[in-house]
Amino acid sequence: MSGDLSRWMGAVSDVDNAEKQAKNPPLFKKLFDKGSIEQVAIQAFTAKKKLEEQRYELKIFLNMTYGPGAYNDLLAMEGQIRKDRQEMVYKQQKMRQQIFDIIGWIFLSVVVFVFIGLVAMIWANQASAKMPTNIQDYFIVREEYND
Repeated sequence: MSGDLSRWMGAVSDVDNAEKQAKNPPLFKKLFDKGSIEQVAIQAFTAKKKLEEQRYELKIFLNMTYGPGAYNDLLAMEGQIRKDRQEMVYKQQKMRQQIFDIIGWIFLSVVVFVFIGLVAMIWANQASAKMPTNIQDYFIVREEYND
């Protein structure tokens, strides 16, 4: 039974994390994955309601089987397990997401700077093509404008 409770507590922690991500999704997920945000939110909501029902059933079972303080002991253990798991697993997930966001911003910045550079080069080439290259061409150009 302890193995089952441990797996259940891990699932509870995963559902809580999914709910947090649904409430505050990463930037690129907001921009490029519009439909899935609502889907994740609905899945997190239904999983949360199901867990509330399972938690109530577990509370009744533990209080009837092991006495009135058993459920409170379980809650204390669950809190410690959740804290340990968040420190280990969720920080790694958050770091991966931040790395992905940074790489995305760098890529976007490079694309923008390359575009600006290309536009500047085209503009510079057009401007230099109109400039006379020697003094005789300069006088010919001036005479054309004065006429």
